[in-house]
Amino acid sequence: MTPRPDVERLMSRVALGDEGAYAQLYDRLAPTVFGVALRVLRDRARAEEVAQEVMVRIWQIAPRFDAGRGSVKAWAATMAHRRAVDVVRSVEASRRREQTDGRQQLVVPFDEAAETTEIAEDRRKVQKAMGELTELQRQAVVLTYFDGLTYRQAAELLDTPLATMKTRMRDALLKLRATLGVDHE
Repeated sequence: MTPRPDVERLMSRVALGDEGAYAQLYDRLAPTVFGVALRVLRDRARAEEVAQEVMVRIWQIAPRFDAGRGSVKAWAATMAHRRAVDVVRSVEASRRREQTDGRQQLVVPFDEAAETTEIAEDRRKVQKAMGELTELQRQAVVLTYFDGLTYRQAAELLDTPLATMKTRMRDALLKLRATLGVDHE
């Protein structure tokens, strides 16, 4: 039995337009991409659509992949997560539009408007703080806090030792606390 090429080597060949390498890469990454999409969407049909879109996108932008920013598997999982979140947001927006159709538009009370502004400001601060993390720290935070994975699951997904994952998370959380001005007791 011949050894299976690792995904990084396959990705290098895909970036050069190697369709055979893409078929192998697809077989290696599709289960992870589908799994991430399914965890976010909780709808098999939508998750399959997202997985297909992401795998096509990987083929299209393969030459832009930067191995210095993380592993191929983590890159694909991040793309799947982002696309699945976009689908959730789109479905929710559509649902809200349907609910408001035919209803009289109400004036938003001042307190609600102030709260919305405060939430938007908090979101901006968190996004800025996340932008100050390293790519590896950001991946760890996204997988554990936003995707709901355990440290062990995130470490396996990123092909990283568990101790390394815990260290990345500790460093990321300390940096986020400092950036956001949150006291740690």
